[in-house]
Amino acid sequence: MTNRVEVVGRLGGRVTQRELPSGDIATGFAVIVDRPASDQVGTTKVDTMPCQTFRESVAKKVMAMEPGTQVSCMGVLRRRFWRSSGGLASALEIEVRALKRAT
Repeated sequence: MTNRVEVVGRLGGRVTQRELPSGDIATGFAVIVDRPASDQVGTTKVDTMPCQTFRESVAKKVMAMEPGTQVSCMGVLRRRFWRSSGGLASALEIEVRALKRAT
């Protein structure tokens, strides 16, 4: 079995960074992917993919790009867990290991 993801779309507008208790820096961003007309449900025409990287080289690239830039992200799918006021919560996100401009 292989956990491998490639997403090609537009860079969302907000890039965030936070330091984890381990000292690692997590850089978060979104990639917006248009749905084909045959996959559109109601008014939903795009999917927003949450992404995160721990690689400094990827973080530098994404922070230097303008929102709307076409990108190709390669990485793995991860489920992240945390405690919230409502109890245990989780989310799926792409852990990006490589990023480049898409043409």
